Amino acid sequence: MKLPERHKVRRILIRAVNWIGDAVMATPALGMIREYYPQAEITVLANPAVAEVFSPHDWVDKVMVFDRHGAHQGVRGRFRLASELRKRSFDMAIILPNSFDSALVPWLAGIPVRLGKSSDGRSLLLTGRYSHDETPPHRHEVQYYRNLVRHFGITGEDVLPRLCTTPAEDAAVEALLARGGIPAGACVIAVNPGATYGSAKRWYPDRFAEVARRLAAEWQARIVIFGSANEAGIAAEIEQRLEGGCLNLAGRTTLRELMALIKRCNFMVTNDSGPMHVAAAFGVPLVAIFGSTDHTGTAPYTVKAAIVRKGVACAPCKLRECPTDHRCMTEVTADDVVAAALSLREKPHG
Repeated sequence: MKLPERHKVRRILIRAVNWIGDAVMATPALGMIREYYPQAEITVLANPAVAEVFSPHDWVDKVMVFDRHGAHQGVRGRFRLASELRKRSFDMAIILPNSFDSALVPWLAGIPVRLGKSSDGRSLLLTGRYSHDETPPHRHEVQYYRNLVRHFGITGEDVLPRLCTTPAEDAAVEALLARGGIPAGACVIAVNPGATYGSAKRWYPDRFAEVARRLAAEWQARIVIFGSANEAGIAAEIEQRLEGGCLNLAGRTTLRELMALIKRCNFMVTNDSGPMHVAAAFGVPLVAIFGSTDHTGTAPYTVKAAIVRKGVACAPCKLRECPTDHRCMTEVTADDVVAAALSLREKPHG
């Protein structure tokens, strides 16, 4: 389809994806939209967690929260959300998720140009369609979102994933670390042992602890453990194995605080997870352990990362829970991860 003339596009709605890691990987596409429409007001519509990722962000002017468990729950809630969007008089909606629901609301809102992937029976809800057949195989998610946007003639520089924090958030993080006994300027290793999707993606607490202990001794570094409230048990086990020689912040930070904390760190050891992508976006060197998930599509999009995985026959299975013996993770040793970290640390990254 032919897009409206650029100067006529005043307000753009971007329906964000629903997972933090995916949202980070979609930011290069957002950068292309910002470059192509420098005069437009860009609003991101996102669930409460992902909305925090963009509050603030250099390429976003406004953020609207889609609360599917509150004000926008059910059919009545979707009509309420559509009414809220209609009042904003958007000229265009770029729909990044592939679900029927994500295209339905902009259609109900009467947004005249609605661009997205042709999937889930939603073609009639879109005015511009990106076909699955046009997606190259084995592509990274960053490339997928770029290709989707580029398909509609929206072009721009290929940029890396980007996140933003404020000076106040950065200062608050330094104060938080200082209260935990970590002085300004100290080398900090982040340990991120959780993974939201399921236990199949998680490496083992005892091995995370061993890696952290060895790297901290090698680099004279301090250790900080991250995680959600649901991952507090895993973090507590690592803290116990480190005999208190760490700062355990699992379940004690907001997403914005977590972003600023990760930005402050000098290195991260992590599972495939949202925080992994946050670290990549901030240029934090990291080692990521992959098992059940496919690293070709969701690896951290940075040259400052090393991936540790074993080529077992059943991986990547992409299951939440391992139905057998979790060999994709049991075969990854602490020695493997330490060696990857030391090798990465020695490489020049430009």
